[in-house]
Amino acid sequence: MRLSLLICILLMTQGILWSSDYNILDYGAKADGTTLNTSSIQSAIDAAHDAGGGRVVVPKGIFLSGSIIMKSGVELYLAKHAVLLGSTDPDHYVKLNRWLALVMADGQNHISITGPGEIDGQGRKLALHIDSLFYAGEIDSAQYNFVEMRPIHYIRPQLIEFVNSSHINIRNVTLRNAACWVQTYDKCTLLVIDHVRTESDAYWNNDGIDISDCMNVQITNCFVNAADDGICLKSHDPKYGCDSIYVANCTVRSSASAIKFGTVSHGGFKNVVIKHIKVYDTFRSAIAIECIDGGVLENVLIDDIKAVNTGNAIFIRLGQRNKAVAPGTLKNVTIRNMKVEVAFKRPDYKYDIRGPELPFFHNTFPSSITGIPGHPVENVTLENIKILYPGRGNDGLANMPLSRLDDVPEKEAAYPEFSMFGELPAWGFYVRHVDGLVMKDVSIGIRAADYRPAMVFDDVHQVTSQSTTIKGDRKAKTIILHHTDKVVMDKEESIMKI
Repeated sequence: MRLSLLICILLMTQGILWSSDYNILDYGAKADGTTLNTSSIQSAIDAAHDAGGGRVVVPKGIFLSGSIIMKSGVELYLAKHAVLLGSTDPDHYVKLNRWLALVMADGQNHISITGPGEIDGQGRKLALHIDSLFYAGEIDSAQYNFVEMRPIHYIRPQLIEFVNSSHINIRNVTLRNAACWVQTYDKCTLLVIDHVRTESDAYWNNDGIDISDCMNVQITNCFVNAADDGICLKSHDPKYGCDSIYVANCTVRSSASAIKFGTVSHGGFKNVVIKHIKVYDTFRSAIAIECIDGGVLENVLIDDIKAVNTGNAIFIRLGQRNKAVAPGTLKNVTIRNMKVEVAFKRPDYKYDIRGPELPFFHNTFPSSITGIPGHPVENVTLENIKILYPGRGNDGLANMPLSRLDDVPEKEAAYPEFSMFGELPAWGFYVRHVDGLVMKDVSIGIRAADYRPAMVFDDVHQVTSQSTTIKGDRKAKTIILHHTDKVVMDKEESIMKI
């Protein structure tokens, strides 16, 4: 397989041995947690680069710093009990390409961040400092989000932002407390992120790992605890896209979605393999696959997902956020060997930064696969899927009866989220505008009665269901077909056409 070969190449190209160490203490750094060491650390990086490559060592201690810029051939090594501590003064950060960050690179090759130490951005203190500057009249109102009452995301520094770079190795380090996204890699190639621990429930928009328009990426053996999306693929540039991405053996806790494609999806996502993922205490979807900005999303395999205490299991959405841009395509997606327990109460109640409450009453949302009129999601396979829902759907709390299936809003341009349509007429799966769906060994069940049927298929063509199991009372086992044809199911007694 092409992707497996690329992974082997990644592993072979990351094992570079540096000939010299450059200890930041030798360049004047102080491990007292209060001295600003930006220039000392940068001097060590520059010296290693000028010598043709080397390892910049951050020894045991707490080293306060503003933005530092990585250069080709340099490994930033954080020793055991070493902490690179981000300054809480926004003036200590610079914008190298896109956004502000503590550790930055643009157009560099063979760069690494390794070691058992930590990078701590002091994100909440830094974000609140930036927030206070707005009220002091030092930040323009265009850079303040008045709806959310916080500084706009791109003026809050990340921990890591690498852009237009290649042969990147991020390994073993712990990343804590960002003011915005924790780490972003944009238009990068040959990127390995391995055994990295991300702990960031510090402030809003704390995405754990963001991969934007990158090629040949491996993310393995990582732990992500994020106050926003956990591991997120994005595409900001319609001329690029994410291609040949491999994610495996990771654990994710998220106050948004654990594994997410999008929301930004201009170029799209191709040839992605995600496997052996554990998800827990996640507010939104365990798996969210979104393509709404005209990109092409195709050839995705998701295998072996175990999720407990999550708000939603599967959310797949093809939309059209900008009417000036033609809808993209979402096709050839396989999800298999997935086991999920959906929560009745909100799963992220222990988070400091919790997901926003919805402004309407609703029952537990089903998994959903939805396109838009004239632009269906194509060729989705669900195999060996087990989802347990809490049930307790109450038509007195919220009601979308089968007589009003045509009233479920399309919301073609809306922000994609499993709750975007409001109350939905199914407790297990809601499928609309899909061409080609295979459900094999899919088992769904509810702990308590629900007023809704198990599944609704609306404007769906070519549906094959083999060994589908629905556990619930008699009414809750019903499968509804609406404007749906070319259906092959092996349990005819539970089907109702309306």
